[in-house]
Amino acid sequence: MSRPRWMAAPLLGATALGTVLALACAGRGSAPPAPLPPVADGQLRALDVFERIPSRAERSRALFLEASRVMLHPRCTNCHPAGDMPAQGDRGQPHDPPVFRGAADQGVPGLECTSCHQEHNLAHARVPGAPKWHLAPRAMAWVGLTPGALCAQLKDRQRNGDKSLEQIIEHSAHDGLVAWGWAPGWDRTPAPGTQEQFGALIAAWVKAGAECPEQEAKP
Repeated sequence: MSRPRWMAAPLLGATALGTVLALACAGRGSAPPAPLPPVADGQLRALDVFERIPSRAERSRALFLEASRVMLHPRCTNCHPAGDMPAQGDRGQPHDPPVFRGAADQGVPGLECTSCHQEHNLAHARVPGAPKWHLAPRAMAWVGLTPGALCAQLKDRQRNGDKSLEQIIEHSAHDGLVAWGWAPGWDRTPAPGTQEQFGALIAAWVKAGAECPEQEAKP
């Protein structure tokens, strides 16, 4: 069976996903479903719009592509670096002042992450904060990944903090540090949608089989 055309087509942005998914059933003897509605950069599509994708596997891949818009947003990738330093801002600039991850991903002695980052944002100092502020382990680096590579990493317990898919759902929906992505303070751009929506997307992705998008697919 040939690969569905929507999986092979390059996606150019959040609104492009809806158009391309309309091709999922093309060439299978039935009319393609209506395209998913466009969505603004700061929003996530509602779960019910994915129900129009008849193939369970294709629906799962589409759900992950939507969720990846959160995970590959700067509010998340800045603390999932491949190197020794976190990033900041919407363009992934090096952390200022210079800091380093340290052996436990929590900074170095005398300059640990929690030396400056408290359990909440400090509005006047413009310093972000949330419970247990730290870097993700190097094995969980997200910077530069495609959604397909991110998906493969998220399902690999050797690279996801030894979490089951059920634990990933719980982490996505309720973790306090994850929640900061939607309330970053000052003039920082929040992640798309809400944590509740993000957790629901991850849960629906798992329920539909936890399928991974093709490597060239983009949200």
